[in-house]
Amino acid sequence: MPDTTGSRFSGLTPLLAPRSVAVLGASSDPTRISGRPIAYMKSQGFQGALYPINPNRTEVQGLKAYPTIGDLPEVPDVAIVAIPAEVAAPAVVELAEKGVKAVVMFTAGFAEMDEAGEAAQHKMVAAARKHGTRILGPNCLGVFDARRAYYATFSSSFDSGWPVPGRIGIASQSGAYGTHLYTLARNRRIGASLCVMTGNEGDVTVGECIGWLAENPEVDVIAVYAEGIREAPGLIAALEAARAAKKPVVLQKVGRSELGSKAAKSHTASIAGDDAVTEAVMREFGVVRARNSEEMLDIAHTATRKIYPARNTLGVITVSGGAGVLISDVAESVGLAMPEMPVEAQQKLRSLVPFCAPRNPVDATAQVSNDVTLVKTFTESMVQDGGYSSVLGFFSMTASSRRWPAIREQLNAVKQAYPDRLYTLSVITPPEGRDELEADGWVVHEDPTRAVVAIDAMGRYGAAFAAPPAAAAPSVPPVTLPDATPTEAEAKTLLAASVIASAPEAACATAADAVAAASRFGFPVVMKILSPDILHKSEIGGVLLDVADEAAVRDGFDLLLQRAKAAAPNARIEGVLVAKQLKGGVECILGIHRDPVFGPVAMFGLGGIFVEVLKDVVFRRCPFGADVAEEMIRSIKGAPLLLGARGRKPADVKALAEMLSRLSAFAAAAGPRLASIDLNPVFAMPEGEGAFAVDAVIEVDPPAA
Repeated sequence: MPDTTGSRFSGLTPLLAPRSVAVLGASSDPTRISGRPIAYMKSQGFQGALYPINPNRTEVQGLKAYPTIGDLPEVPDVAIVAIPAEVAAPAVVELAEKGVKAVVMFTAGFAEMDEAGEAAQHKMVAAARKHGTRILGPNCLGVFDARRAYYATFSSSFDSGWPVPGRIGIASQSGAYGTHLYTLARNRRIGASLCVMTGNEGDVTVGECIGWLAENPEVDVIAVYAEGIREAPGLIAALEAARAAKKPVVLQKVGRSELGSKAAKSHTASIAGDDAVTEAVMREFGVVRARNSEEMLDIAHTATRKIYPARNTLGVITVSGGAGVLISDVAESVGLAMPEMPVEAQQKLRSLVPFCAPRNPVDATAQVSNDVTLVKTFTESMVQDGGYSSVLGFFSMTASSRRWPAIREQLNAVKQAYPDRLYTLSVITPPEGRDELEADGWVVHEDPTRAVVAIDAMGRYGAAFAAPPAAAAPSVPPVTLPDATPTEAEAKTLLAASVIASAPEAACATAADAVAAASRFGFPVVMKILSPDILHKSEIGGVLLDVADEAAVRDGFDLLLQRAKAAAPNARIEGVLVAKQLKGGVECILGIHRDPVFGPVAMFGLGGIFVEVLKDVVFRRCPFGADVAEEMIRSIKGAPLLLGARGRKPADVKALAEMLSRLSAFAAAAGPRLASIDLNPVFAMPEGEGAFAVDAVIEVDPPAA
């Protein structure tokens, strides 16, 4: 049993690494759902105690059977429940009362069915929790750990073979897809020895399972299949634990599309949430998202080498110029750097093979078949002179030729001399040849493009593991939200208490007040209708720009009132907001959205067309410090417009980052009634001149009754 004593997730150890197992509804038929766990564990040599429970039998599959839970000779660590739903819930409560710490619930018919099933599930879980009992499921395919011959599952995947020993752990919300992943791994000879499938997640969540795997010294890499995230704090704690342990997490998250999101909800009764928010949270913790199962296994398997370059660069040695071009294209598309070889090194290689292409990719040509020592010379030059942290060799069918043993020897010599690099090969070889290369320490991919994607992922892990701790979020005073959505002026006053600056402005009840305000600020000014019932003022013509003199202010005041009355006759009109019109800044948008799973999430992007059409925005879970805010700002595609593109003076990015971080702290302090904030536009003025919100909308939910 892995030693997780005292860890945050150690409560799952009786479930995931038990010493004794009971099976409710145990069958003598090893092909039935309630018979398979016993058959599997017996055949594979489970070392703990097995207790079949069946009131109609005295023996099950050669084991003594017990009529009831109370007749067991000891309290088992875990009980598998494989009985109908109408009797399963009372049985779970009885198990909890007897002191059983964990239950694997195959039984379906709960929250995945209807509201009545969801209510029954909640009641059962609450009763079990009173006694400290954790439930996996219901409606789950269970868990297995091949190292312990622990098979609390009824998956038929083991009819075709058993897991390959290894240090990859799988956590999946879907049972069928979890075992699908395991089977794909087994068929590729990838070592995924442990898989836990959470089903409805009435109690135990996929996040908690990630956390337990992160704390398990027998697991190096965590692969996750998720349809939706039900509970954020446990997931956040788990991802923090994985990053602290330098354990890569690769996630295949489905439910990106509207149709996929609906399917996820109906399948596991989970909340899919906003995929852009999920993406942001995963990026925060260095989780790599895989587009498909093939990519997930490529990344997970490559990660088992435990080499994660913080500054990843790729050097490629190839016997095909065409393959080199293909590899270069993929590397550029994923952002993996492929620096050129030093000029002196290129000259040295050309002196050996005048028709080679030594820039990077380094095309050694088919000449290596005539002189295999060139393989070592070229590869060693790439590692030593080029200094690449990752090396990819493309040798295709050469790996099936008679010259391959000698070439392999040359490659291994380089690898042994420089063991700190990530070494991969793209070759076509029989399974036994692949096994030999893997045993040498190479990661083998037939397709070089898949190799590049996996290598890039290792660099992203390395950067996440090496990143310094983020700065603390700024402190802001307590936030008291009004009972109803405030006007723009009220919203800016609220934000000003957290030092979130807006352009100089005044709320004016009369035209004379507006003229006086405009005279103080200096022309031109901006005029906007002021109403708590009209949030999107521009849509009704409620914003006037470039108001140039006193007469235009008076006319504008009357015009805005007329437009508001015509467009929204029942709206409360509190006057007109007059503001200094800012010039020379870059328009940005800063926003807050309350995600149903992760809470307040901040958004940043450039204003105007960049938001409406290009959707060039970035998200981050609140709160965060100015260092993270500046990283967000610099990460968007349009960042050069803020950083001084084409001779423009750089914008005040420091002030913009401070505003964004303070907005995130304000959102976190405001509590769950804060629905959203929209600062659009915010003018990022030239460097040293600050950043100012020109418009502000804060939407709040009414107080609870």
